[in-house]
Amino acid sequence: MTTILVTGGTGTLGRLVTERLRADGHEVRVLSRHSRPYAVDLREGGAGLEAAVAGVDTIVHCATTQTGGDEKAAGNLIAAARRAGVEHLLYISIVGVDRVPYPYYRTKFAVEKQIEESGLGWTVLRATQFHDLLVMVFKALAKLPVMLLPARVSDQPVEVAEVAARLAELAAGAPAGRVEDMGGPEVRTFESLARAFLKATGRRRAVLNVPLWGKAYRAFRSGGHLAPEHALGKGTFEEYLAGRRG
Repeated sequence: MTTILVTGGTGTLGRLVTERLRADGHEVRVLSRHSRPYAVDLREGGAGLEAAVAGVDTIVHCATTQTGGDEKAAGNLIAAARRAGVEHLLYISIVGVDRVPYPYYRTKFAVEKQIEESGLGWTVLRATQFHDLLVMVFKALAKLPVMLLPARVSDQPVEVAEVAARLAELAAGAPAGRVEDMGGPEVRTFESLARAFLKATGRRRAVLNVPLWGKAYRAFRSGGHLAPEHALGKGTFEEYLAGRRG
């Protein structure tokens, strides 16, 4: 039986990865900042991290933060994994981190490079945005009477449970390097996705597409974050919204 450590194992993705791996018969340890017995802040490292990785065969690295520190966290995790003799480090990244000069994307790309150069067996899976993220964004935008959307931007949302299943599959296998990207089934304009959200939640808002500026916006507008040739996901945004209502 494989022993697998899931970092960020209580988060949106990590929780589902953990459930899937346990259902498949693996012994799974969950590492997060507040989850005992492996309550560890990866940015700090320390004895708790050493205990979490001891005897582990594979690490699925889902932990991340928008407030900074992912590179330091990855460095601590890699160092501990080396000392423990971990055979496989699997990382979830984002489609377009090498094409879109958005700060969070740049950080994810830097972590990819750390893992590739770690000397460990490694796998990196890039996915497009989760349905959950779009709903969170649209809820925030819908607080105003008019929803202001970035003009001429599309998205390709994917069901998080499908990404979790793919990660569980990869975790059970040998290190595979950079694997095929995973995108949702449809490339949709941001406006069409926002209108689907409004309809599903019974909100009435005017929608206004606003041109933005900067290199990151131009990259998003040109589709640098999309993977239409890797539309592997099955669940649509409308199906996700219907499931939430149910």
